[in-house]
Amino acid sequence: MTMSEVSHGQGRLLPVLVVIMGLILIWYAGAVYLNSTQLIDRYDKRNVNWNLGQLATDAWRMERPVLPAPHQVGLELKKTVLDKRVSSKRSLVYHAGITLSSSLLGFCLGTLLGIGLAIGIVYVTTLDRSLMPWIIASQTVPILALAPMIIVVLGSIGITGLFPKSVISMYLCFFPVVVGMVKGLRSPEPMLLDQMHTYHANSMQVFFKLRLPSSIPFLFTSLKVAIALSVVGAIVAELPTGGQGGLGARLLTGSYYGQTTMIWAALIVASVVSALLVTAVGFCERIALYRLKGGQVVRA
Repeated sequence: MTMSEVSHGQGRLLPVLVVIMGLILIWYAGAVYLNSTQLIDRYDKRNVNWNLGQLATDAWRMERPVLPAPHQVGLELKKTVLDKRVSSKRSLVYHAGITLSSSLLGFCLGTLLGIGLAIGIVYVTTLDRSLMPWIIASQTVPILALAPMIIVVLGSIGITGLFPKSVISMYLCFFPVVVGMVKGLRSPEPMLLDQMHTYHANSMQVFFKLRLPSSIPFLFTSLKVAIALSVVGAIVAELPTGGQGGLGARLLTGSYYGQTTMIWAALIVASVVSALLVTAVGFCERIALYRLKGGQVVRA
């Protein structure tokens, strides 16, 4: 690695570190501000002479704060991620695995559904005119209202466990796949389509040799959005289940018992899971685009 590459890497890392430090400082200040009301009332009842330093110190070590300080969330993460066995029901890794399983299944189902609908919309004019408005309208239904209905309806016919939660994830993540895939399938220029017709290519050949390769960048951009939405859908689906497992159940438990540190720790783990999934999709995208640039599109 050359010196220029090292300096370039440092130049990219420094702004990120500055932003992170700024957010942490704002977080600490926000914890003092939001927790101060309870503390000042407590000081007044006990006739305690307090100053800003004491207020900040007490705000950062409250047992049930309105907004926990970053180090409190860090201690909760250490206790529930590092100090607990993965198989323990108090481990956030265990609950993250439950959420991950339903989100991945929902993502796969949503991707297949989205691609299938996109192909139908592009090739069937009737579907383009009738189906697309309904797909857009489906996203106006609040997922918090829809999730309990899906859980109850599927549970009434004996379908419980992983599948109902994955259906909610599928509902959230199929829409960006449809939109991105439709745009990608329609992205080839008319000149290229005319050229394929001059080669007497049929619809299947046009699809596999021109439309599908052209849609890959659009598809992966949509998949990055969809994989993050699938985690959101899985967490929302876990809320009506009454704490049977998953990060959503941990959020619900923390809300019941006023354990805000538990809530924040679960949120951070959920964000890490989403970031890792988006990174994995990005890695697959680089492999797919490398293969396309390596000759597949040219051979078409």
